[in-house]
Parts: sequence; structure tokens; C-alpha cells
Amino acid sequence: MSVEELEKAVTKLSAQERARLMKFLEEMDAAEWDRQIEEDARSGKLDKLVEKSEADFRAGRFREL
Repeated sequence: MSVEELEKAVTKLSAQERARLMKFLEEMDAAEWDRQIEEDARSGKLDKLVEKSEADFRAGRFREL
């Protein structure tokens, strides 16, 4: 199914069905984000960021949120 076909089908959904679809897509997107972050952390891609943030914290360069 093409994106154009999906777009056309979505326009035929009720508000309740669209809300359900949006929830599904948001959950799917969040799961993909989590998977990517976990993969990046395992591969070491985030190590330099972690080291910098820890050094900044130890040096007092932070603020409470």
C-alpha cells in the first residue's frame, strides 16, 4: 500500500479511529526511538556525551531542572 493510499484511507476514518491510529503511531515511533537509543548506547556512540556531561557535573556546570 502506498503512502497516497494510506492518506486517502485515513481521511475516511472517524475521529475516534484517527485517535486510535495516532496513539498506535506514537507508540510505534517511541519504541523505535528507544531501540535506536539503546543501540547507540551499546555501540558506544553516546560515550563522549556521557563523559562530557559527567565532567560538567563534577565541575559544577549544571543547573537544577
